[in-house]
Amino acid sequence: MKGHGTQNDFVLLPDPGVALDLTPEFVSALCDRHRGIGADGVLRVATAGALRDAGVLATVPDAISDNDWFMDYRNGDGSIAEMCGNGVRVFAHYLAAHDLVTGSAFVVGSRAGARPVVVHERSGTHAEVSVSMGKVVFGTDSKATIDGRPFAGVAVDVGNPHLACVVEGLSAADLDVVDLTAPITFDSGDFPAGVNIELITPPVPSSVDGVTGEVRMRVHERGVGETRSCGTGTVAAAAAALRSIGRTTGTIIVDVPGGRITVTVGDDDSELRGPSILVGAGILNEGWL
Repeated sequence: MKGHGTQNDFVLLPDPGVALDLTPEFVSALCDRHRGIGADGVLRVATAGALRDAGVLATVPDAISDNDWFMDYRNGDGSIAEMCGNGVRVFAHYLAAHDLVTGSAFVVGSRAGARPVVVHERSGTHAEVSVSMGKVVFGTDSKATIDGRPFAGVAVDVGNPHLACVVEGLSAADLDVVDLTAPITFDSGDFPAGVNIELITPPVPSSVDGVTGEVRMRVHERGVGETRSCGTGTVAAAAAALRSIGRTTGTIIVDVPGGRITVTVGDDDSELRGPSILVGAGILNEGWL
């Protein structure tokens, strides 16, 4: 099945018996937009216990039961990633649409830990889903260089590593013309496992009740390149935007090329809310690769 969350798109592979061998070669070919289905990543649908018994997981992470559905997420280049905020919304939508869970609130397992979700509204194709993303943890100040231009930011851990750069004076028009296909460098000492890099406009006041501010964001994801959206990246962006105005908590609307996400950052948790769309389903032909 193919789905997307604010145009961050995924191939979902129902694999309850964990029979598929998700090699980097297979995943990268599947995600290739010319020789495969095309996607930013792959989501295998299986239970945590089944993945452990098959050796995909060494152990089941804390607060996740053997029977919880586990999002086995792979980046577009085939590498394993800890978490994907857009992916978990699409994953939860798939579970609910196929009656694999009861009720609208349940837990999705991930390598970053348990992620409680609520499917607020859904049809077979569309849903609105919120995800508890855990506590946002700031690290050191760092920087990236994109096409020879330095961008200062702060390390943010949202279950996976981010460098969130709120750029003073950056307008939406300026953001649109940054070339995220150009060479990018960062401090590998700060980010030994690679990093997702967000460029963010300074927050502006919002007319939406209860919202602290609004920003625009573009993102370069490790193992993928620029994507239309990044769920964990929007959480990192919201936290960094709040920090830039002297706040530690609040709600930020994050506009990305693929749509709009609402992020609420609290002292001990954060919540990501946004849409999911299930595009279609099909069968891979044997021997296609």
